[in-house]
Amino acid sequence: MTSARVPDGTDLVDERPQGFFHSRRWLFGEMLVGALISLVAAFVLSSEAVTLAANPDATFACDLGTVFSCSQVALSWQASLFGFPNAFLGIAAEPVVITIAVLGLSGMRFPRWFMISAQTMYLFGFVFAYWLFFEAVFTIGALCVWCLTVQLATTVVFFSMLHLNILDDNLRWPPRVQRVAMSVVRSGGLGYLLAAWLIATIAVVLLKYGAALLG
Repeated sequence: MTSARVPDGTDLVDERPQGFFHSRRWLFGEMLVGALISLVAAFVLSSEAVTLAANPDATFACDLGTVFSCSQVALSWQASLFGFPNAFLGIAAEPVVITIAVLGLSGMRFPRWFMISAQTMYLFGFVFAYWLFFEAVFTIGALCVWCLTVQLATTVVFFSMLHLNILDDNLRWPPRVQRVAMSVVRSGGLGYLLAAWLIATIAVVLLKYGAALLG
């Protein structure tokens, strides 16, 4: 076991935790599956956006009622925040993540600056997905099944990438911060945080629309 020293004299254990769920195969595999799911959903959303541009009265199979209505969400200004359908961003971004995952599974090691850039860009996607989620819940008043699929996949990819970057000490955090982050990863805390995050997301939906969903 190797260790480094932080300014207060404590040991910073930097040995990579063992186990399949800490392996590059698992983490890059999660990223690959999540990005593929998100890409498929982005293509569906893009197709729906094109259809609605030609016929705003069009309906889709995912228009399931007052709570779940893809067309209602797609017709909102939030669905085209930058002047084009948000789904186009996914079509552009997810192939990059897929490429990273495939190369990572093949054993390629990426420069630290590259992984910092990837984590930063995916942080933007993560925040954007949850901004759209809260807009859908509290402003638009309807949910989009495919948007939720992208949101779920984005969350999994973000946490997997973060897990990997903490293990590889890619994020240039101060030693004490990295030590705490590694302890969280080693204990499985990042997985618990992911589960809690997803449960909280479901709770938001149930608190807002529980009566309509169960009625």
